[in-house]
Amino acid sequence: MIFDTHSHYDDGQFSEDRDTLLASMQEQGVGTIVNVSATVESCRESVELAEKYPFVYAAVGIHPNHTGDLTEEDFAGIQKLYQEKKVVAVGEIGLDYYWDDVPHEVQKKWFIRQLETAREQKLPVIIHSRDAAADTLYIMQTYAKGLEGVIHCFSYSPEVAKEYVKMGFYIGVGGVVTFKNGKKLKETVARIPLESIVLETDCPYMAPEPFRGKRNQSGYLKYVAEEIARIREITPEEVIAQTEENARRLYQL
Repeated sequence: MIFDTHSHYDDGQFSEDRDTLLASMQEQGVGTIVNVSATVESCRESVELAEKYPFVYAAVGIHPNHTGDLTEEDFAGIQKLYQEKKVVAVGEIGLDYYWDDVPHEVQKKWFIRQLETAREQKLPVIIHSRDAAADTLYIMQTYAKGLEGVIHCFSYSPEVAKEYVKMGFYIGVGGVVTFKNGKKLKETVARIPLESIVLETDCPYMAPEPFRGKRNQSGYLKYVAEEIARIREITPEEVIAQTEENARRLYQL
């Protein structure tokens, strides 16, 4: 079944129908979902969602755009959540130079701290990197040796993807691969092993065609699987089966 490795069902866009939508997942062919944190509050909400639904797991971490006001007290509180049995990763963490809301040095500090946490907790990492290819790769090569994880919403070149694959990381592929202007990601999907790809929605964001611009949800990953299958000249069923196996290995499930 489909494994959604990166979602945000704690987002306010799901407030009115969250329970109904999640209850429909098996019927839509979705077997497992990881809900990924971005803020201190969403770390707790992700754990609560995972406790409520047997097929939902949680990732706990602070998104780079939310590290500006992160305190040591906040960070200490987050550390306690890693003891929860359904927490399967540290994330999403990384660098985001697109919005430029948080000084780069602050982002780097908390990125490295959270990589160190992942090593201490023996957990994989979920990496966010936007307009920060060189700094992200440098930090990963310097501080993430021996760690496992996924490069979420991959947006760089196939050559960069291959560097991460060499390090043992997975490449997260979502709705962008279905876009006409998603040529770089299509090329990446064609040039890296299927064994290094995992499916992700980033929902409620990044809905694939034919739902582009609308609220995303895990059931739409079938369109992502179909596009990957078209690119690689295999069946969608093969894509779903292999990416589920990859995701279970990634999250040790």
